[in-house]
Amino acid sequence: MSEVVLELRGIRKSFGEAAVLRGIDLVVHSHEVVALVGASGSGKSTLLRTVNLLEQVDDGQVLLRGVDISDPATKADAVRARIGIVFQAYNLFPHLSVLDNVTLASRQVFGVDRESAEAHGLELLDRIGLAAHARAFPDRLSGGQQQRAAIVRSIATNPELLLLDEVTSALDPELVTEVLDLVRELKADGTTILMATHEMAFARDVADRVIFLDAGVIAEQGTPAEVFGAPRQARTREFLGRFTG
Repeated sequence: MSEVVLELRGIRKSFGEAAVLRGIDLVVHSHEVVALVGASGSGKSTLLRTVNLLEQVDDGQVLLRGVDISDPATKADAVRARIGIVFQAYNLFPHLSVLDNVTLASRQVFGVDRESAEAHGLELLDRIGLAAHARAFPDRLSGGQQQRAAIVRSIATNPELLLLDEVTSALDPELVTEVLDLVRELKADGTTILMATHEMAFARDVADRVIFLDAGVIAEQGTPAEVFGAPRQARTREFLGRFTG
């Protein structure tokens, strides 16, 4: 088995009286694509936010390549520089061009000179068909183009782990395919990905492993064939039945 990139041990997180994560144990290996599925409120987004230290865990440990990054003494910005994250909303800086959005972290966090950062950024934008829009501002792009630019921004610094949080949920249906095609390319490139998604067919086709979250616990996990083809838990069958009719 390949190297462990991320390990979650007994992760618990509550907001007030509401327990959102209730003891999550999860391991993600290098070059693996793991899909989190489950109903709204099951804890998918909160789990991703704890990995990126946007939420502090109440109990448990988040380990990145064996180092406990959930320790309160951890410098969160240094960890986030190693992890890319893309949200439902594109979160591109509206006052910066697409190219400046893509290269900002490379220049400001990693100290890459502008010429080198822009050359790499243009190469990435060209790969996804956005090189012609490099100097445009985000509001000149379609939703699908903005989301693809946001994903490119997240991978421009070659992160050790990429987190995708329902990256197609804010898109019109006709724009979903172009974003999912980019994720397929990232998988083919060997990117390690932990993604929350409601696109069941995509999870079945692309993920190496599927995690079904239900009310803050992992109710079932396995290969796509196991989870989608022969789910063991009644709750999993009930959830998946909504998508298959």
